[in-house]
Amino acid sequence: MPDKKRKFVFEILFLLFVFNILAWLAVFDLSNPGLLEVNFFDVGQGDAIFIETPKRQQILIDGGPDSTVLEKLGKEMPFWDRTIDLVILTHPEKDHFQGLLLVLKRYKVENILWTGIERDTAEYQEWQRLIQEEENKEGANIEIAKAGQKINCSRISVDYCHINILYPFEALEGQNFKNSNNTSIILRLSFGNNSFLFTGDAQESVEKELLEKGIDIDSDVLKVG
Repeated sequence: MPDKKRKFVFEILFLLFVFNILAWLAVFDLSNPGLLEVNFFDVGQGDAIFIETPKRQQILIDGGPDSTVLEKLGKEMPFWDRTIDLVILTHPEKDHFQGLLLVLKRYKVENILWTGIERDTAEYQEWQRLIQEEENKEGANIEIAKAGQKINCSRISVDYCHINILYPFEALEGQNFKNSNNTSIILRLSFGNNSFLFTGDAQESVEKELLEKGIDIDSDVLKVG
């Protein structure tokens, strides 16, 4: 067999092998419908929490202080997947959103939920630039968090798997805070009879406010502020 023909046959066989592997990966990925995964990434200081819902939505809450989040995402997401359905920034402190700057550069983000508060830092200015770019070029939907918002994450019904935004009680967009810990988005993820409470870096005073207002914070798993 001539060398050129042998090379062509080898390339075809190689492509068929690759497509076969991708097909099996897709089948394996779809073989566990109805499951919820919550991954608490070890990023050192700060938080980065990756959620994959029964609806196959991928949600990232905060991004930690550096590029570690990219390494962690690479282990959880298929190599061909470069889209994240929702990024939630609980509050714009460096140890929670520095890594998100890199995520926005690497992945297409379809929805962004944050408080919209203002900070006078270089990292904050870069965050603003990147989310506006994501909105203008990629069509990302940017939402300002406020208590009462509900995000559906179930194929069955919204009651089976959903995220409730519990705090802040009012929209904080455009306000300036020297320390943003107590502006953190607090959210509760419910999945069947299981629940997770994510509190950002909210402090004791905010926790007391929630209790005084009778907010349902009873949960199986608490991410401590």
